[in-house]
Amino acid sequence: MLFNSIEFAIFLPIVFLLYWFGTRGNLKIQNILLLVSSYYFYACWDYRFLFLLMFSTFLDYFTGIKMHDAKSEGMKKFWFWLSIVINLGFLGIFKYYNFFAESLANSLSMAGFKADFWTLQVILPVGISFYTFHGLSYVIDIYKERIKPERNFVDYSVFVSFFPLLVAGPIERATHLLPQIQRKREFNYNNAVDGLKQILWGLFKKVVIADNCAEYANMVFNNSGEYSGSTHVVAAIFFAFQIYGDFSGYSDIALGTARLFGIDLLRNFSFPYFSRDIAEFWRRWHISLSTWFRDYLYIPLGGSKGGNWMRIRNTFIIFIVSGFWHGANWTFIAWGFLNALFILPSIIFRNNRNNLDIVAQGRTFANFREIVAMVITFTLTVFAWIFFRADNLTEAFQYIGEIFSPSVFSKPENIKNSTVWLLVGFVIMEWLGREEQYAIAKTGHNWPKVLRWIFYYIIVILIFQFRGLSQQFIYFQF
Repeated sequence: MLFNSIEFAIFLPIVFLLYWFGTRGNLKIQNILLLVSSYYFYACWDYRFLFLLMFSTFLDYFTGIKMHDAKSEGMKKFWFWLSIVINLGFLGIFKYYNFFAESLANSLSMAGFKADFWTLQVILPVGISFYTFHGLSYVIDIYKERIKPERNFVDYSVFVSFFPLLVAGPIERATHLLPQIQRKREFNYNNAVDGLKQILWGLFKKVVIADNCAEYANMVFNNSGEYSGSTHVVAAIFFAFQIYGDFSGYSDIALGTARLFGIDLLRNFSFPYFSRDIAEFWRRWHISLSTWFRDYLYIPLGGSKGGNWMRIRNTFIIFIVSGFWHGANWTFIAWGFLNALFILPSIIFRNNRNNLDIVAQGRTFANFREIVAMVITFTLTVFAWIFFRADNLTEAFQYIGEIFSPSVFSKPENIKNSTVWLLVGFVIMEWLGREEQYAIAKTGHNWPKVLRWIFYYIIVILIFQFRGLSQQFIYFQF
């Protein structure tokens, strides 16, 4: 069930009405309704994998209690590692087994040995990387005695499987979401209206921006040798906006939907393409994953406390692991490695926290230095995205080779003017709203009511008028 589908447009109002009017404010019934709705939402993808989600939920719930109640440190470690190994084992089997088997077979073949390993013919369970990381953070926090285990199974299950975040995040923490699930929630009209506005903007980013950019990006990436270097440059830029509109659009819809039920999820994007360096970009892109790796991998490895060698080592580890988290392909590892290289100077010279505020804060326009910094950062990001988008490393290098050919100075081919103007308008709206939680959060705040409604209707009209060919959300494959 896609957020941009008719099915979801029917599902959401039904759950919303039952939640606020059918439960009569009973917290226990509300949580049961959220759990049942979330399981139905997930089962619409493939009901067989619902049992995997339920098993993973029960495993972490059970081992969390066992760790807390353990009489010895040895038993505590046993239950901890049981949960870790099984969780990562499922993730490894479904997501990475074929990659390792095929990579080993290719390596042996290059060494002169013939190998034919058995591979799995299964599809990747949607959202497995996200709900696995929910459970891992919960188990680790209990083991480190940062939190106590949740003994209400329904409440814990809602934390893991709350349908707005289930298939593509944000990756929540028990310390943030569980208290909201456990306390009484009352309908807040202003919060609900804000949620609807964020949903609207998320749909615009996905349906109008991402899906239109996808048509052009797919055309060029799938037929790389047929187009000029300049066309390759434009397609790479379009993919950058495709993946941003697609994933941040999903996150906006998820956060807005959660607000309809009186729940605030972690912010996942903060206008990353207005970043002035790569370090700032990673503080603003997929925030929940970046902070997850920071707290559960980078800091335990020693963080930035050691010398330059330790900081460099830890930086490369988290970026390469982050790339591998995205998928079982060498292209993702190359993408992570590139980002580690890009951020390396700021790590060495310890200026990676120079840009903590939003660019041109309190000003309408950025100055020349800020513009140059943003252009450089965006260029590096787009270059890395080529590896993320390519099917394999060979295609990525061929694509880059086309960019650096003489035809890069020719006129780009087959660009729709409507897509270009939509992108220009989108960037302007994002820039004007960059100090808010999402671009249109305060747009028209002081306007007359009639003008505000006209503005919202214009967005709705644009969604129906310029919607691109329907594309599945990119991060569902991760």
